[in-house]
Amino acid sequence: MSAQNWTPAVKAGLVPLHPLTFGALIGKPFAALRHNPKVLFGFAIVIQLVIAVVTLVVVGAVALATFARIESLSPSNPDFYPVLWGTIAINGLVVLAMSFVSLAFTAVMQGVVAADIGEAALGQKAPLGRLWKRMRPAFWRLIGWSLLQALAAIVLMVVIGGIIALGVMAGVGGSGEGVAVTVVIGILVVLAAIPLWVWLSTKLLLVPSVLVLEHAQLRPALVRSWRLTRGRFWNTFGVMFLISVIMSIAVSVISVPLSLLGTLLLPVIAPTGGADEVTTFAMGMLAGVAPQLLVYVLQAVAIVVQCAAGAFIYLDCRMRYEGLDHSLITYLERRDLGATDAELGDPFAVDPERAVSSAPPPAQTPQYVASPVGWDQYAAAPQYPAQEYPAQPIPQYPPQPYAAGEAPPPAPYAPPQAPPPPPPGHHGA
Repeated sequence: MSAQNWTPAVKAGLVPLHPLTFGALIGKPFAALRHNPKVLFGFAIVIQLVIAVVTLVVVGAVALATFARIESLSPSNPDFYPVLWGTIAINGLVVLAMSFVSLAFTAVMQGVVAADIGEAALGQKAPLGRLWKRMRPAFWRLIGWSLLQALAAIVLMVVIGGIIALGVMAGVGGSGEGVAVTVVIGILVVLAAIPLWVWLSTKLLLVPSVLVLEHAQLRPALVRSWRLTRGRFWNTFGVMFLISVIMSIAVSVISVPLSLLGTLLLPVIAPTGGADEVTTFAMGMLAGVAPQLLVYVLQAVAIVVQCAAGAFIYLDCRMRYEGLDHSLITYLERRDLGATDAELGDPFAVDPERAVSSAPPPAQTPQYVASPVGWDQYAAAPQYPAQEYPAQPIPQYPPQPYAAGEAPPPAPYAPPQAPPPPPPGHHGA
């Protein structure tokens, strides 16, 4: 290789360009938050505050408007109960709609984090504008994915609610056996729904990353996530479960003591109960708002870390099954040599010849039993039979004359000879 074509080795960045271990899959999502905190953490905080404010304003306004009408009606009015049930239904629909909005914002956050991890795999720390540009083509597909999740949750709740309604109707009819059977069926459905939901959410965890980094449609993204997690289910579930436990413990450790501190602070300041209304209101706001703000901060951190974990798992699965690490290394080396973006192409594009298919993926060989690098090529090389060479004669050198007065070389060592046997009839002296 000439000096003009030589480039230094690719430096290890946030994303190691090799399959990740279980510990790396847990630690790297937290490192991603430190890698680009202004963009990821700031964007997550803004999303959390926007969701909280919009939800509070919309739900509060609808509740005030609808319940004010109920207060104007007397219980003896024939329109009282229809208005009451209509008010409850309207408020329930508003809460459900705001839940959809929250899921949509969460899907957008997943897309932004996936775009950031993709840029980090290329050794770059992108601003929010570039991440948004990379995520924007998949925006509506991410919204559709969030709505699909919400629809699945609604269907599951409707099924469970229908079983409970059947149990109530059986109880009203006075059938004790019907109530017992319905209760048992309801418990079994709930118990079966929990592992089903966990299984589906784990298998489809990589959908946001596929939508953003591969520019795939929604249905192919579902298929891709399902295939990429084949053989990696327990690894994926373990990573997401441990991260969820860590963030839940962090939220509890910080929010619970602050809530208790805010509750106990007012009696300390005004032990006799003589505090004015302003002090009481201020302490109540401190006890309620301060822990909630910290909860929002921790929820923003949890969203970023969980989304980053899904993106790292996506990269790990593609490195293991499709050799994405080699493609990224080649991309970075060519970029360092001065290749343009048009010449480089998309580093996350899926090669049809190497993409995972419906067939089971190849088994992963542990490192302690794997062959050394290059051993397979050596073993596959043709073996030639050993050649036999004729014996070479030992050269004979003539005796060398010695000069006068020079001692001849010592005679070669000769082993002692055994004495000859005595002649027959000889008996000794």
